Amino acid sequence: MNTEKIEKDIQHMSIPQTLEYFARLHPGQVAFSSSLGQEDQVLTDIIARNKVGVNIFTIDTGRLFPETYELIQVTEARYNKHIEVYFPDVINVEALVKEHGINCFYESVDLRKKCCHVRKVIPLRRALQDVKVWVTGLRASQSDNRNDMKAVQWDSTYNVIKYNPLLNWEMEDVLKYIREKTVPYNPLHDKRFLSIGCASCTRAVLPGEDIRAGRWWWESSKKECGLHAPVVDFQI
Repeated sequence: MNTEKIEKDIQHMSIPQTLEYFARLHPGQVAFSSSLGQEDQVLTDIIARNKVGVNIFTIDTGRLFPETYELIQVTEARYNKHIEVYFPDVINVEALVKEHGINCFYESVDLRKKCCHVRKVIPLRRALQDVKVWVTGLRASQSDNRNDMKAVQWDSTYNVIKYNPLLNWEMEDVLKYIREKTVPYNPLHDKRFLSIGCASCTRAVLPGEDIRAGRWWWESSKKECGLHAPVVDFQI
């Protein structure tokens, strides 16, 4: 896949125009994965406001905050657009809990990654099964692991074009858009939950801490769940 040509094609386009470009290139096969974070809500607003043919989906791990579930409903009502929800396989979750315990992710990095694999990565595989272009809300400044990402890249793990339209946005850009367009967002952000995942694995961030310090705060790992990294298959 010649992603360099695509980048050249879209380099002078606005974000709505780039999304429309992909929608025309692969009609019905462009999907945006939203975790309902502030960046994701910006992209949802752009997609809905411009009536772009991009499907939106999210992954319900089964351990999300109540505020996140409420935001799904609020967002669908605001934009009159359905958000497809994918769930982990109940057999895999039951096997994980039976073997390692309900809160096994606190015990080791490997077990935490196994939990993420079961609850996030496997459902993502299903969500991207018939997708040609995967749109994300990733920003380069979110973590060191994302500095080397490109706006358009080939993802060999899922065999899709991965498009990160907000890659070069700063947090100030995101917040400005939210204010100007009155975009609905998770109220936990106002309580210093800067990056929100599962309720069991997210805490508020203290002043001066990194934006992702509240995710898996008990670890000293690179703090990725595996959705945006080469997949390591775990024995379920």
